Amino acid sequence: MEQRVVGHSGLRVSELGLGTMTWGRDTDALDAADQLRDFVDAGGTLVDTAASYGGGDAERVLGSLLDGQVDRAELVLCTKAGLVRTRDGARADTSRRSLLDGLDASLARLGTDHVDLFLVHTPDSSTPPAEVADTLQQVVASGRARYVGLSNHPAWASSYLAGALARTQAPVTALQLEYSLVQRGVEHEALPAARALGQGVLAWSPLGRGVLTGKYRGAVPSDSRAASPHLGAFVSQYLDARATGVVEAVATAAAGLGREPLEVALAWLLARAGVASAIVGARTPGQLQASLAALDLVLPAELYDALDDVSAPEGGYPERWDGAPPL
Repeated sequence: MEQRVVGHSGLRVSELGLGTMTWGRDTDALDAADQLRDFVDAGGTLVDTAASYGGGDAERVLGSLLDGQVDRAELVLCTKAGLVRTRDGARADTSRRSLLDGLDASLARLGTDHVDLFLVHTPDSSTPPAEVADTLQQVVASGRARYVGLSNHPAWASSYLAGALARTQAPVTALQLEYSLVQRGVEHEALPAARALGQGVLAWSPLGRGVLTGKYRGAVPSDSRAASPHLGAFVSQYLDARATGVVEAVATAAAGLGREPLEVALAWLLARAGVASAIVGARTPGQLQASLAALDLVLPAELYDALDDVSAPEGGYPERWDGAPPL
């Protein structure tokens, strides 16, 4: 598996990252262990988790696997804090107290003294950006994390914090953003800003919350995320007519190549400029193997362009900044 540099930093990550959002909830410890072993055997290094995943259970499962089953030194561990659960539901809290307490709790669950990349999980309008910037400096200075970044932040917020941290030991190295053939809105501002500021992009949900696998063509499987009471709304917004047209184009392209739709979707995304890694969240070892199968696929230029056109976001582009795919 290719190792890519994250932005203008020295951090290297595998082109596919392993997401753990379902671990401890829909994925038990045995399947998680199989996933991690298969991922490492394929050359994968980036493992993405968060304090909020399963109320900390994802980190607990991952931590148990780092205790003798997989060498911690082989992995690039990424975790996130700043999204807390209360009696009234989840809310953003990126105060110094929340970020530091969240990271310390994550380190305890993971059984390590540091993570390689620490991300602020979500924007919080009630915390001054200067406090967030100061906290990220403290995280790096204390040795809790080697690099820091932001997740799900709009371009203005990531640009502001990047400026505040530019001449410190804790520059904004990575942006974690939702990005796929059915979600390209980040190309308007967030991705051009990241490229200009030297930040690498970690794309989450590169398969469009599962719709780009083609499994929702014609019906919603009863065991799918779209049929789940807690994730149904999360998926359903990509079951509209526009997304369906993109899925059909991907399926047609896959059939012509003799590949699976998800392989085409991942190959398209991995050819985008600035994308350091695409984070795939597999519920089962079989689903992970399907994603790993995409690693040898390079789309023909004409097919890449055709998918680019059919999936273009409404309003077009401010400019065509991404260039051509590698051939």
